[in-house]
Amino acid sequence: MGFISDLSEEDALLRARINDACELCEMRSCPRFVGFLDEHRQAVARAVLHEKGTSHFLLYGGYEGAERTILGVFPSFLPPDSDLFPLKAIGFRYRSVARLSHRDFLGALLSVGIKRDKLGDIVCGEGLTVVFANEELAPFLAESVDKVGSEGVHAVFPFTGEVAVCREFREYQDTVASPRLDAVLGVALRVSRQEAVRRIVSGTVSCNHMPCEAVAHVVGEGDILSVRGEGRFLIASLGPLTKKGRLIIKLHKYI
Repeated sequence: MGFISDLSEEDALLRARINDACELCEMRSCPRFVGFLDEHRQAVARAVLHEKGTSHFLLYGGYEGAERTILGVFPSFLPPDSDLFPLKAIGFRYRSVARLSHRDFLGALLSVGIKRDKLGDIVCGEGLTVVFANEELAPFLAESVDKVGSEGVHAVFPFTGEVAVCREFREYQDTVASPRLDAVLGVALRVSRQEAVRRIVSGTVSCNHMPCEAVAHVVGEGDILSVRGEGRFLIASLGPLTKKGRLIIKLHKYI
């Protein structure tokens, strides 16, 4: 993805932090880390590093497929290694009937004075939630959080078990005239093409976590469309053509 010149103030600050990390990595010949980053800021980071011609980096959040990750920039002689990342996992066990949510845990963690950028993914399951956090703060969180909402929780630190991730989505299939963003978005939202164009030019649509206001942008399989107020859609497959020359499209809407 190409670099976007009109970055927001917050994204421009991230670019400066990444530039500093690259300079310190080269100067001190040791890895430097930035994050946690959400998916949009990961896209910004990739664009910044692509612009700099830097490919010796890794985005890692504690397990494969993590949504919030740390950016690690590595010197040329050192292969990027996930074991070097400054993060730890904390397991919180509780009664499975409690069914605590991501929001419940995030509120409890922030209430003890932790900033969001020091926290990675919060993976909730039945009776077990795994939290990824900055390694310096993880012991404090394990000791400080013993209740989430009205439910008592027991911390397991460090947590070394498997992380069971279950992302739910609704799948549906349709046909689309072309792989242009306005056509695909119209199918995803079940709205007219004119309404899809309005959404795009209003700045409420992102493609692969970067804002996209180009109605003729061509999307492909594996792309993720985010629409403010509507959620996220994965383009699971695009094609083949029907007899009438329309593309068969399969979409996953995350729920």
